[in-house]
Amino acid sequence: MDSTQTQTKTGQRTGNSSLDILLVEDNPGDIRLTREALTEADLEYSLDVFTNGENVLHYLSENVPQPYPDLVFLDLDLPGKDGDEILETMRDDSQLRNLPVIVLTSSESREDIRRCYEATANAYVTKPTDHDRFITIMESIAQFWVEQAELPPDP
Repeated sequence: MDSTQTQTKTGQRTGNSSLDILLVEDNPGDIRLTREALTEADLEYSLDVFTNGENVLHYLSENVPQPYPDLVFLDLDLPGKDGDEILETMRDDSQLRNLPVIVLTSSESREDIRRCYEATANAYVTKPTDHDRFITIMESIAQFWVEQAELPPDP
């Protein structure tokens, strides 16, 4: 069974509400690094973590979370359904299709990149192997989605 972990961190943020992030990642080290990066970015956020593709789809479609997450970080290589299947399922669902999805994966394959953009991923980011670079990238992504991007309203 997949373990869902929620963490809320209160920090300084220019907006009125926290950034609700759904992280779909099976690597414990990358989960830890993502938490570190969000904390170092000094954001107010909540983080729900799923390590299995089938469980995250059940959570999103069967349980219909309210409110929906503001942002989804999606790895491609997952047990159960992989990231491609998750993205395709989300985009085929009228309630989920507008959720911003950032594919965050170790794959540098041009085919993976093409396929994810064709499935309307909002961004494709290759995870760097360097710890500090990973933190910097995650901080930049989080800051962009907090300070620059307009998030879609709940359906």
